Amino acid sequence: MMNRRTMLVAALAGAVAPVTRAFADGGMSRIAAYAFSFPALSGDDIRLAAFTGKPLLVVNTASLCGYTPQYAGLQELWSEFRERGLTVIGVPSNDFGGQEPGGTSEITETTHHQYGVTFPIAAKVVVVGAKAHPFYKWAADARPKDVPRWNFHKYLIGRDGYIAEVFASAIEPTDTRIKTAVAKALADN
Repeated sequence: MMNRRTMLVAALAGAVAPVTRAFADGGMSRIAAYAFSFPALSGDDIRLAAFTGKPLLVVNTASLCGYTPQYAGLQELWSEFRERGLTVIGVPSNDFGGQEPGGTSEITETTHHQYGVTFPIAAKVVVVGAKAHPFYKWAADARPKDVPRWNFHKYLIGRDGYIAEVFASAIEPTDTRIKTAVAKALADN
């Protein structure tokens, strides 16, 4: 016969197990993307909390990549949806192919002067592995099958602060799939 304590422990274990599994399976995340910030290329911080309740497109970038021309598409997407609440954030990284070897001045030259980017650009960070930026560790925990495998991997964060969609590097920022997902994220309340 079970005593009260044994029954209580068993009941609690049964209630906690599905929640624990949900966290482990990436079905839920304990904190939202808005909890993070990136060091900005300009020297300040890009605090995601400043965008609470608004969709974000967070993209790891590189200046010497075959996908670098996507900066133009990201700028176009930002121009089209900015007034409706979308923020695009470029996150330079040297993780893939050593394609972001430069520092602030080289990244600024590529983003601002070569591509005319006006959306926020972070300082260079690590996006994969043990030394990844906390945002990217959070994203990898939430969506372990959707981690960046190359430059210009795109995370769309919904108004709720959680990952709504993930787009591989090869998908252009102006692709209908991205525009549709952004429009949906902007419409969600």
